[in-house]
Amino acid sequence: MDTKVVENIYLLVIVTLISVLQNVFFAQKVERECKSPKSQPSAFERVSCANRNCMDAYPTFLAVMWCAGLCLSQAPAAFAGIIYLLVRQKYFIGYMGQTSQSTPGYLFGKRVLFFLFLMCAVGIFNYLLLHYFGSDYKDYVETLTSASSALLLLP
Repeated sequence: MDTKVVENIYLLVIVTLISVLQNVFFAQKVERECKSPKSQPSAFERVSCANRNCMDAYPTFLAVMWCAGLCLSQAPAAFAGIIYLLVRQKYFIGYMGQTSQSTPGYLFGKRVLFFLFLMCAVGIFNYLLLHYFGSDYKDYVETLTSASSALLLLP
């Protein structure tokens, strides 16, 4: 395998593998709740619904994280991916308690996905500028996204 290619994607690969482990954790929670003899139907429904909601957003997360990482810069995209996984964990745990406890995680997750989407759009726009007009602003945009990815930590 070409080492240059690996250098450009290894952070994205690590975040993807961590997300797979998180999905396994969620599935095990659902299975444990299903097999638990003292489990109440409402508890199983909450865990199952939280897992389903996380899985519904998973393809979108992977698509925008990889697009942002490949089209613009892998480090801020991977950082945003880690933040998204932490928020998704908070959402899942909050949903297991009371549904209202999951709302902050859900809203924060939407913000992270929007940031990744903007990174994708800016990366594609920069490519089009370079291709059609010969102007490359990638260095400036990478600096800007690296600095602004820290803003994701603000509530």
